[in-house]
Amino acid sequence: MKIAILGYGRQGMSSYNYCKKLGHEVVIHDLNTSINLPEGASSVLGPEYINNLSSYDLIFRSPKIHSLDIVKANSEEILNKVTSNTNEFLRVCPTKNVIGITGTKGKGTTSTLATELLKQAGFKVHLGGNIGISPLDLLNDSIAESDWVVLELANFQTIDLRYSPHIGVCLMIEPEHLDWHDTYDDYIEAKAQLFKFQTEQDVAIYFGQNPRSKEIASAGKANLIPYFIEPGATIKDGWVEIEGNKIIETKDVKLIGEHNLQNICAALTILWQIKEDSSSANKVFSSFTNLPFRLEMRKDVDGVKFYNDSFSSNPIATMAALESIKGNKVLILGGKDRGLDLKDLMDSISKHSNEIKKIVVIGEAGNRIVENLNQIGFGNYTKLENVNMDAIVNFSKENTEPGDSIILSPGFPSFDMFVDFEDRGKQFNRTVDAL
Repeated sequence: MKIAILGYGRQGMSSYNYCKKLGHEVVIHDLNTSINLPEGASSVLGPEYINNLSSYDLIFRSPKIHSLDIVKANSEEILNKVTSNTNEFLRVCPTKNVIGITGTKGKGTTSTLATELLKQAGFKVHLGGNIGISPLDLLNDSIAESDWVVLELANFQTIDLRYSPHIGVCLMIEPEHLDWHDTYDDYIEAKAQLFKFQTEQDVAIYFGQNPRSKEIASAGKANLIPYFIEPGATIKDGWVEIEGNKIIETKDVKLIGEHNLQNICAALTILWQIKEDSSSANKVFSSFTNLPFRLEMRKDVDGVKFYNDSFSSNPIATMAALESIKGNKVLILGGKDRGLDLKDLMDSISKHSNEIKKIVVIGEAGNRIVENLNQIGFGNYTKLENVNMDAIVNFSKENTEPGDSIILSPGFPSFDMFVDFEDRGKQFNRTVDAL
């Protein structure tokens, strides 16, 4: 079989290795003409990498390459040959015990929580997808029929799925990635594809306080179960509960942030479909802390706490950070502008204005952020231009005193100044660790 790999990033590499191992003829297609290719690999590189694909039997689309772009450069019929790393994994996975988790925010935390809950309950679990290991690389871990697989899946991965997991989970949904989708409805449809092929024997879990989450989870025929409202896991009288079982008091939960109580309830609802295990849930929730770059308390320097929330790439995440970190704070805000509405973020800043000592505005979105801050009458900001992370952190610290917090919660993607959110987060950590 002759196979094209479109995009040679992390999942493209995974797809290439998988196809080569099966003995197929594989050609790498990528826009970047200077990428490092495997020795002896055939390739088509440069601006026309996506053209003339009709000679291939199968085409592996990498997540950030939109199916519509493939069609525009070829024909509508070409989609019959297009698959993805996730599609192929779901087709060949040795176990039907697959959990797919999507949503706007909280996917990584919920996926990791669900994995830890199942491990604590005695199951062998494999975690991958948009977090950590590419789906096809999970096959290298000798997945058994009785094992469980947890996949964190973004809209880039769900948009053209032809298979659904046994348990699908849709977390909170808000407008996102509207630079990749034409409309919010397109974004919703991409998420719904995860649930479209579920049957009556499957389970669809959704955030019960979000109509869009329910809409997405209802795309198939699965048994619908909400969380954050009964019968799924809920918060009641200061306790995390499910079906009358008190699991843990919220004050004993180690995860920072009210929004993480939603993630805990989602993960607990997942566990309850597999094994009702209060003891395992209590052990995990009483010890599990924030993932790297997600409201991670990095260091206390001279009484000032530094929080790394670099994963924050939309206003909703910044709003959650403002709610979660109590007391006086300096907020580092900005990045690549995708044109998302900032009204709700500005409302949140107004609500917390007595606690926000300074907003340090950075990045491409700086002018629009400043314009919006001026409109709400918030003047405690400084816009930094042509600076690196050292300058950003040092300037922020100059505006604090013991007892304050500095929060890197940009609310925008990182690509204007950094390679990605991990690069942004690592640079923040390096600077803070050196203080």
